[in-house]
Amino acid sequence: MNKTLKYILLVLAVLVIAAGSFAGGFATGHILPFKGLPGIGSPPTSIAPPTAPPQASPAQQSATPEELQALFSPFWEAWNLVHNNYVDQPVDDTELMRGAIKGMMEALRDDHTSYMTPEDYKQANEGLEGSYEGIGAYVDTTTTYLTIITPIPGSPAEEAGLLPGDQIIAIDGEDMTGIDAELARRRVLGPAGSTVILTILRNEGEKIDFEIVRARINIASAEGEMLEDGIAYVQVTTFGSRTTPELVATLTDLMAQNPKGIILDLRNNGGGFLQTSVEVTSQFLSEGVVLYEQYGDGSRDTFEVIPGGLATDANIPMLVLVNEGSASASEIVAGALQDSGRARLVGMVTFGKGSVQNWIELTGENGAVRITIARWLTPNENTIHKIGLTPDYEVEMTTEDRQAGLDPQLDEAVRIMLEIIGQ
Repeated sequence: MNKTLKYILLVLAVLVIAAGSFAGGFATGHILPFKGLPGIGSPPTSIAPPTAPPQASPAQQSATPEELQALFSPFWEAWNLVHNNYVDQPVDDTELMRGAIKGMMEALRDDHTSYMTPEDYKQANEGLEGSYEGIGAYVDTTTTYLTIITPIPGSPAEEAGLLPGDQIIAIDGEDMTGIDAELARRRVLGPAGSTVILTILRNEGEKIDFEIVRARINIASAEGEMLEDGIAYVQVTTFGSRTTPELVATLTDLMAQNPKGIILDLRNNGGGFLQTSVEVTSQFLSEGVVLYEQYGDGSRDTFEVIPGGLATDANIPMLVLVNEGSASASEIVAGALQDSGRARLVGMVTFGKGSVQNWIELTGENGAVRITIARWLTPNENTIHKIGLTPDYEVEMTTEDRQAGLDPQLDEAVRIMLEIIGQ
């Protein structure tokens, strides 16, 4: 983090403390000559500006590093204008401070750099820990409306009757048209025991309301089973703190059954911790580079395979299932296995998130900032940012397939694997 950014975050952090010096004694605002109301008499002819801009107070000046005082002068002027002129007083200084941080992150114009409120930060971490409170469904946030990919078995979403392909067009009666699908996802989340009403668009025009009681959802981040003909199927749904031990337990069981081939399913896995992606890759590769992390100054770090993986035998062929929902850490794993020749990819072009973020918690329980710190490259030094990984075998899965409970991508992967192992 450079010196200027440190100072900016320092200033924002002290806003709540400094605000007490100038939050009281509000002015009533600039008095305008009354000329009548629009449509009743003559309209106002002009609005006179304040006689002088509200300069930074001594307390504000002392809270700002000397070399940044000129830069922050308009900020303090705006802050004081709000406190002296805004109609609804008193204003919430904590919300103003958080709004300033949010605006700073948005000014970078990076989709993956953002401010997370304390609740957003809590929910994001819960997902990576393998549990959260909500309705229990995998969703697609890349669509116009938040779309159900599949309900989690035994979840409130499944019990209510939500189906793959359902589009959430309203939440608690609020129209979601034009609302970012990721924001809609956050509104669906909520405390266990609370109720949310989802308006679903189904089958091109059918609108249905579902009243769903939220619950604590526990998700296995890695699990698997033996399919027919000796094929081991392994699914990894996220890259969190529990993923590696769960994957090791799964592979210990499956490899003891001497599989003839392995299918790793990374579909609709939005990623997680970079270190976990290295650990997962290392279960299938015996050596080599997993990824390169390249920084803005041109320097890079190299992440290599961790020895001791359970499924590294190259004589056991491997396929990886990917789709449009495979992102970030999923793409790191799939890219490393594809570049090394350990596995071929089956499915659709992946999401294309080739950047690395640090989540940095702010002091005083004020949430966190998520900042893009680097781009990552595959072992062959390819970037996938906004490009994605291209599968060796392209296989589509339609909404009709999901609604019918069909999985043509997995079916094709099994067919290809049987062909590889000669059955």
